[in-house]
Amino acid sequence: MATVNKKFRVLIVDDSAFMRKVLETIFNADEMLQTVGHAKDGREAVSLSESLKPDVITMDINMPHVDGLQATAEIMTTNPRPIVIVSSESKEGAASTLRALELGAIEFVAKPSGAIDLDMQSVKEELLRKVRMAAKVRVVRTASRIASKLQSSNGTKAPAPAPAISRPAPSSGLDQRFPVVVLAASTGGPATVMRIAPGFTQDFPAAVILVQHMPAAFTTQYAAQLAEFTGIRVKEAEANEALQPGTFYICPGGQHLRVTPTGRIQLDGTSGRINGYLPNIDVTMESVAAFAGSLSIAGVLTGMGNDGTNGAKAIKSAGGLVLAQDEATSVIFGMPAEAIKAGAVEQVLGIDDIYAAIEKRVLGICRPTPAGVR
Repeated sequence: MATVNKKFRVLIVDDSAFMRKVLETIFNADEMLQTVGHAKDGREAVSLSESLKPDVITMDINMPHVDGLQATAEIMTTNPRPIVIVSSESKEGAASTLRALELGAIEFVAKPSGAIDLDMQSVKEELLRKVRMAAKVRVVRTASRIASKLQSSNGTKAPAPAPAISRPAPSSGLDQRFPVVVLAASTGGPATVMRIAPGFTQDFPAAVILVQHMPAAFTTQYAAQLAEFTGIRVKEAEANEALQPGTFYICPGGQHLRVTPTGRIQLDGTSGRINGYLPNIDVTMESVAAFAGSLSIAGVLTGMGNDGTNGAKAIKSAGGLVLAQDEATSVIFGMPAEAIKAGAVEQVLGIDDIYAAIEKRVLGICRPTPAGVR
């Protein structure tokens, strides 16, 4: 008798009955997916997530009573399930989608504007790929602390930034170089970075570059939202600006970022995907290794694929430090695993230990050795 493949069970959450029907038709026609329930608002989503225990949830954002953002926070805090956001691609939709990703949603698919049935068919393959992938993910209960911060930013007093560290003057002989940290992330990255970012302060004596696989429409908003939760200056990187310590640069979506030998940011939006990635993390890390040498630090975080492995090898070869997120706290243990397998990683750490390791290395570089101490 032929073996019957187990189908992944999908809960659809959307306030539009027509959209729920369209999504159900798409999922039930796929050999790997089966719709097991529908919810018309976030309140029903939380309840059905608990009772049905689906393998994956597709979540709309704008819904009555309890919206998708509140539902995502509740589910990821109390009963974690893989969530794929299926919502508007407008500016407001992008902001809410990013919040949901920071709360632990795995992926997102932008609803095209126009005729729902016809246009959803245009993103059908992307939707199916991401829902199938998310259904296989072992989610981590990470939302509670982030949820309280997001609630603070939406009406009450925001949390105080972390206390500043005093910035020691760089020791002589560094040829005006300073430490440069590259954080590399893909699937699961926004929630992971939210665990690291609050540690950085306005006086952090290194430049930080985040390369997150993310579309162009999202990174400007991502920079603005991330800035609410950290004391360091956060901005989307701009072409030809000089890299500076105390600044957290986000690589613009749809562009590759390089650091020139003179320490300026170079953006490339014409080369298309490099080895399948846009932005490409290896490109950034390799240029940072050439610029900062032994003062470079890489953090390879959660994500699918092997982007960052060659860049991590370049940073290690230059005498820099390479850290990787461990499997237990990674949403997808792809990128960190590949860097580890390549022998490029010095320390494998849980997400809550990565900032401390970065800070220790940076301060060790910047703090001159006292006279008489060897």
